Amino acid sequence: MKNSFNRRSFLKTSALASGGMLIGFNLFNACKSDVKLPVDLSQLNYKDFNAYIKISPEGKVTIYSVNPEIGQGVKTSMPMIIAEELDVDWDDVYVVQAPLDIENYSGQVAGGSQSIRRSWQPLRETGATAKQMLINAAAAQWDVDVNTCSAKMGIISNANGETLGYGDVVEAAALLDVPEEVSLKDPKDFTIIGQGKGNVDIDKITTGKPLFGLDYKEEGMVYASVLRPPAFGQVLESFDASEAKDLLGVIDVITIGKKARALLKAGKPNWSVKLSTTDKVVVIGKTTWDVIKGKKAIKAKWKTDSALESSEEHNEKLLSLVNGKKFRTRRKDGNVNKAFANADKVLERVYESTFLPHNTMEPMNFFANVTPEKVHLVGPTQTPEAAANAVASLLGRPIEEVHVDLTRMGGGFGRRLYNDYVMEVAEISEAIKKPVKMLSTREDDMTTGVYRPASTYKISAAIKDGKLTGYHLKEACVNSNMYGLIPNFFPAGAIENYQVDSARLKSNITVGAWRAPYTNFLASAEQSFFDELAEELQVDRVQLHMDLLENVKRNPNPKIDYSPERLQGVLKMVVEKSDWGNVADGVYQGLSVYYCHNTHVAEVADVTMENGVPVVKKVTCAIDCGIVVNPLGAMNQAKGGVLDGIGHAMYADFSFKDGVPSANNFNSYQLIRMGQTPKVDVHFIESNIAPTGLGEPTLPPVGAAVANAIYKATGKRLTKLPYIKNMNSKTEIVG
Repeated sequence: MKNSFNRRSFLKTSALASGGMLIGFNLFNACKSDVKLPVDLSQLNYKDFNAYIKISPEGKVTIYSVNPEIGQGVKTSMPMIIAEELDVDWDDVYVVQAPLDIENYSGQVAGGSQSIRRSWQPLRETGATAKQMLINAAAAQWDVDVNTCSAKMGIISNANGETLGYGDVVEAAALLDVPEEVSLKDPKDFTIIGQGKGNVDIDKITTGKPLFGLDYKEEGMVYASVLRPPAFGQVLESFDASEAKDLLGVIDVITIGKKARALLKAGKPNWSVKLSTTDKVVVIGKTTWDVIKGKKAIKAKWKTDSALESSEEHNEKLLSLVNGKKFRTRRKDGNVNKAFANADKVLERVYESTFLPHNTMEPMNFFANVTPEKVHLVGPTQTPEAAANAVASLLGRPIEEVHVDLTRMGGGFGRRLYNDYVMEVAEISEAIKKPVKMLSTREDDMTTGVYRPASTYKISAAIKDGKLTGYHLKEACVNSNMYGLIPNFFPAGAIENYQVDSARLKSNITVGAWRAPYTNFLASAEQSFFDELAEELQVDRVQLHMDLLENVKRNPNPKIDYSPERLQGVLKMVVEKSDWGNVADGVYQGLSVYYCHNTHVAEVADVTMENGVPVVKKVTCAIDCGIVVNPLGAMNQAKGGVLDGIGHAMYADFSFKDGVPSANNFNSYQLIRMGQTPKVDVHFIESNIAPTGLGEPTLPPVGAAVANAIYKATGKRLTKLPYIKNMNSKTEIVG
C-alpha cells in the first residue's frame, strides 16, 4: 500500500554519535503541509519531530512516544504498534517520552480516548516503512532481489539462507530513499499486538523513580504555592504577608494575575485564562513545606466581585430551564410535538447530577524557567501545545521560544486539559527571575479548579398503541457551551419522532471536561429511562434495545455515529456472560448499553442489599473497541472506568454554598473505597476492525446498570446523584 503520510514528514539520518539510524516522523493530523525541513540533516535530533525511532548498531530499538501519558497506557501501546510492523523482539524495545515540538507540529493531546484510534494507521505505516528500509539495505548488501528477502524478530533473511541483523544494516539503511509503498501485516500474523504487555514504566513507578511532574527538580530551583480566592465570585482586596515572610525558608511573597487580565481585556479569553485573571498571592520558598506553611500564614481579605452561587440555586434554575422553552435544538427528526399530542400515554422523568472535582492522584504542578533566551516548561499537561501557546501569549514571547517537556501524569480525567496552573508558574518565574516549581495541595485542587458541570435532563417518551412513537431529550447544564449533548448517539435513528434540545445556565464556577465528557451522566439518565420505559411497555429490557437497533438497520438514512450491529453484539455478549436473569435469590441485576468515544459497551451490575444499603457485588462488561492492542492495559482501563463510574454514581457528593465548595479533601468527599469495589468481569469482542477508544467508554454505562439493579432490589427509581444519599440511607465514609 502507499504511505498515507507525506514523504516530507518522514526523515532519517545516520549521523548519530553512537552510530545507527534515527528515523523522525510526525503523526496523522499532527503533520502540517508547510513544515520546513532542517537544512543540515546531520544535525537532526529528537526535538525536530514529534515521534521517532532509533535503531542502534546492536539492533536495539528506542521508540519515542509522542502522546502525553496520563495512565491510559499509550506510552506502552503506541510503541507496540510500531514494533509489530517493524518486526522486532519486544524485549529489544525501549520507550522514551518525546517532548513537544511546538514550532512545526500539533496534535500531541491526551483526551477523548482518541490516541490509539487516530494513530493506528500512521504508526503501522511508520514501523513497516522502517522495516522495508532495512530489508532494502540488506538486499543491496547481498546483491539479491529485494522481493526474495523478509524480516522477522529483527533478523533479515534471503532465499539463500543468509541472515543479517537489523544492527548490521542500520547505517546503510539510513542512506536509502524512503520507500513509497510498504506492506502491512495481516492481523492474524500479529505477534506483539494482542499480547498483554506490562507498563513500560512499571519498574520505575513501583521503585519510586522520578517520572511524574511532582518529582521534577533542577539545580537552583525554588518552590511556589498560590493562594487563590476561597469562593467563586470573590477577588483579592488586600493581604498581610508579614508573618509568612518571618518563617524560616520563605523567600518572598508576590502577587500574580495582571498579565492574564490583560489577555482577557485584549479579547483572548479561554478557560485557562479565566482561571488565571484574579489577583493571587504567591509564596516563594526553599521547600514544599516552606511554601505550604507560608501560604497558611497569609492574612488575606477577599471582596465579592460577582454572585456567590449555591448548588441549590443552580438546581432550581436548571429545573426551570428543562421545563421551559428557551432551548437550542440540536436534532429534530419527524414531528415530536404531533407524536406527543396523539400519544395514549407520556412517560416523563427528570435526572439531576452534581458538580464534581477531578481529584487526580497527583495535584496540579508545573516547573518553569523563564529567561531572556527561552521559556522552559516541564510537567504534566494533557495539552502541551495549548500550554505553550497560552504561556507565549501571557508573556508576550514568540512561540518558538517556548519549550515544553512532558512528564508522566498522576491522573488527568480532563483537569489537565486546562493550563491555568502552567500560566501561573510561568508568570511566577518571570516575576522572580528564577526556575520555580509551583505545586498545589489536595485542598487547592478540590476548591479552586475546574469541575464537571451540574446538569439536569428531562426525558419524555410518547406511547401510542403500546409502541414508542416519540422521544424528546432536553438538557440544562451549567455553562453547557463547554458540555452539550451528543445528538447522534443511541437512540438517534431508532425512533421516527426524535428531538434533542439543550440550554445553558451561566455561572462563574469554572467547569469543563470530566472523564467521558458529555456522556458520563447522560448515559445514566438515558439508560435508566429505557429500563423504566421497557417496564411501562411491558417488554423485555434486552428485547427493547434489540428491536430499536433493528429499526436503525431498516432506516435508510439514520444519521448516527454508532453501529447498531456492534451495539447488538455487546448486548448479546453481556447477556450471555452475566447469566442475565439466572442469578441466585437476593441478587438483583441491572442492564445498560451505550456507545461513546467510538466504542460500544454493554454492562450488567449485580447488586445485593446489606443492612438496607445496596452493595455492588459484580459488574460484567462487554466491549467492542476493535483490535485490542494491549489486552493487559485494556483490561486495566476497562476495570478502572467501571470502578470510577460506580464510585462517583454511588458516593460522590459535592456542591457549592455561596461560591464555596462543600468538600476540600477525601475525609469529606468519598471516592470508592477498596472494600466497596466489586468484581469486574471484562470481555472483548474479537475483531479485525481498527482500534477505538478505551480510556473512558466503560464509565458512562455503569451508573444506569447499578441504578436499574437497585430498582429491582428496592422498587425505587433513582434519578439524582449520588445514589446512596438520595436513597435516604445513612452511610459514612470509611477507610
